[in-house]
Amino acid sequence: MDRYSRQIVFSGLGRIGQQKLLESTVAVVGLGALGSVAANLLCRAGVGHIRLIDRDYVEKTNLQRQILYNEQDAEKRCPKAVAAFNHLRNVNSEIVLEPVVAELGAVNIGQIFENADLVLDGLDNWETRFLINEVCHQSGIPWIYCAALGSETMLMNLLPNKDCPCLRCFLSPESGSAAGQSCATAGVLNMATGMIAAVQVAEAVKILTESASEIRNGLFVADLWNNRFKTIPIEKDSDCPICVHRRYEFLNRSGGSRVTRICGSNSIQVSPSKPVQLPLETMAKQLAKNTDNKTKIELHPFMLNFDNGQNCIQIFQDGRVIIENARDETEALSLYSEYVGL
Repeated sequence: MDRYSRQIVFSGLGRIGQQKLLESTVAVVGLGALGSVAANLLCRAGVGHIRLIDRDYVEKTNLQRQILYNEQDAEKRCPKAVAAFNHLRNVNSEIVLEPVVAELGAVNIGQIFENADLVLDGLDNWETRFLINEVCHQSGIPWIYCAALGSETMLMNLLPNKDCPCLRCFLSPESGSAAGQSCATAGVLNMATGMIAAVQVAEAVKILTESASEIRNGLFVADLWNNRFKTIPIEKDSDCPICVHRRYEFLNRSGGSRVTRICGSNSIQVSPSKPVQLPLETMAKQLAKNTDNKTKIELHPFMLNFDNGQNCIQIFQDGRVIIENARDETEALSLYSEYVGL
């Protein structure tokens, strides 16, 4: 307990609270500007098992705000989950850190969230948030919604076992996606993401240590640039499709390969319709055999980088492919079919 002595003497936590943290499992979904700060704080606070979940790799534009990565990670295009694990294992070797290089989907989210006591949202897309909302409601797992854009941030505790409102009580998929802005178009301040992620972890510690009287209610909204802070009361929707009717639209969704644009970049991701494990080493050898000497091929433990001169293509072990400079979704699907064939 020595490393946590400054937390233990804090009256709100104490030795009992610290022991609860050490016995907890937290899934951090998205290891960008929000998730990298949250994972760092959880690790140092002594949460016993942290699941580090991200589908993406490190780029140079991430370094302005994503605190777990460095220039070498960006040069190697290291998967964020792996880079975060490599950094944090040198911070606290006494806890379990579990990197998961994958995109959350209906086919794998139940397994990835297995045994989680809490889920922290560090995402940049609404579809996955609504999926998390559904599986957490169905499984009774508390989660904390968190978002940032420009200088504005927001956060809300969503506690299904406490009869609290869920995300769909105040946001629909249509309204969630209506803004049409991203960090690439509106920008984002690292001070804002760092602040709201710290608030998120404070709420996480309260939930994990069962400090019920101190847990924040309502939607907390903060604008650091314009010095605005407020909490908006949110009521449970009496006709909510999740809370009342238990219609899990995103969790029950199935179909073919899914195409999504990556926030803040000119890349398109294509995901397979079912779980797969690609033989990356074999694929690298085949590409080397069937392409000219100018083609750049780099094999990493979780990812295969392939540059055909026009597109840089990242092929992940779980079947996902991220394609840079694709003109549109049709071209992305064509390249996916050509190189992966799923």
